[in-house]
Amino acid sequence: MVKAVVGANWGDEGKGKITDMLAEKADIIVRFQGGANAGHTIINDYGKFALHTLPSGVFYGHTTSIIGNGVAVDIPVLCKEIQSIIDRGVPAPKILVSDRAQMVMSYHKNFDAYEEERLGGKSFGSTKSGIAPFYSDKYAKIGFQISELFDEELLREKVNRVAEQKNVLLEHLYHKPLLDPDSLMEELLGYRKMIEPYVCNVSLYLDQALKEGKEILLEGQLGTLKDPDHGIYPMVTSSSTLAAYGAIGAGIPPYEIKQIVTVCKAYSSAVGAGAFVSEIFGAEADELRRRGGDGGEFGATTGRPRRMGWFDCVASRYGCRLQGTTDVAFTVVDVLGYLDEIPVCTGYEINGEIVKEFPPTYLLEKAKPVLTTLPGWKCDIRGIQKYEDLPENCRNYIEFIEKEIGYPITMVSNGPGRHDIIFRK
Repeated sequence: MVKAVVGANWGDEGKGKITDMLAEKADIIVRFQGGANAGHTIINDYGKFALHTLPSGVFYGHTTSIIGNGVAVDIPVLCKEIQSIIDRGVPAPKILVSDRAQMVMSYHKNFDAYEEERLGGKSFGSTKSGIAPFYSDKYAKIGFQISELFDEELLREKVNRVAEQKNVLLEHLYHKPLLDPDSLMEELLGYRKMIEPYVCNVSLYLDQALKEGKEILLEGQLGTLKDPDHGIYPMVTSSSTLAAYGAIGAGIPPYEIKQIVTVCKAYSSAVGAGAFVSEIFGAEADELRRRGGDGGEFGATTGRPRRMGWFDCVASRYGCRLQGTTDVAFTVVDVLGYLDEIPVCTGYEINGEIVKEFPPTYLLEKAKPVLTTLPGWKCDIRGIQKYEDLPENCRNYIEFIEKEIGYPITMVSNGPGRHDIIFRK
């Protein structure tokens, strides 16, 4: 059986924790898209970890962790990350990397930084991890697939061709140092040495696993609103963040995905630029940011302070619909325990009209939040194991949101730890 864990919103919903928890009963965990540009924070018996490329199931001895063909593989970052968890006492995880995945090159990161610099005030708020240049090269058919590392003659010919093309931009658009084909070749051969032990025909491996009845978890990065087709374009990421893409990014049939757990935060947060209707500012935002997550709301990869807002029913309903949600995991509910009352965004006012459906970006920029205020529960709910033991106002908050978004909240996370979770029927 295949389950997907994906985000409903802008990312940072707490997917890592949910994947880590579900991985206890899984055999294989697959990262299916994105790169090292976003992270998942995990807290378990080994400590607190920020993962960037590794799937969130690497902490279990019984699991196999897979980097799927849809991932932007930054080989040095991946290898460093594997070593960093081993150095902290985690048993060496079993890792497989798809031979069809493509590699983030050092020049992708440079182009990312050069373009942000060129755009100045109109930049996209990139993490400068090379993700947009990587995916644009992939679709322009000049990316390097891991399988290509094993044919040096073809590799050399391609390196010369790519360097020639890139150097035109470096010279005339960015006025930066040119690429040297010999250095590129050296970089790629270094990557081959690092990645060789992990390379695998992943789709074939997963096909066999499905035939054997193995439990497979697909782990998405970011959330619906960062999807290049269905998100807040152009302030989006460069690969599809939807569960449907899990089939493509892992190499399995779409009908194998039976459960789609969409992670929603009990309030909103976002990293990077773009429309964010329920955003709050000043002291109110600072207080929520300070209390949020574990150790505050700062990006797991970038360390950037996240933008904060109240729960957005319009965006979350849309996010769940596009994911094909079967279950909602509702996270960081415990964080809201300090508030006397909790605003929830239940609609958008656009040009004097109230809408409940999430609009395209040009209208989103004009939207103002329509807020409904609910009473808070004013206590710490960490450690509560049963749904009926939660304070009445807390249950009312969860049930109000469940009704607004129209998808069942089956998991409520009330703390950062692996077992701080309440299952609802």
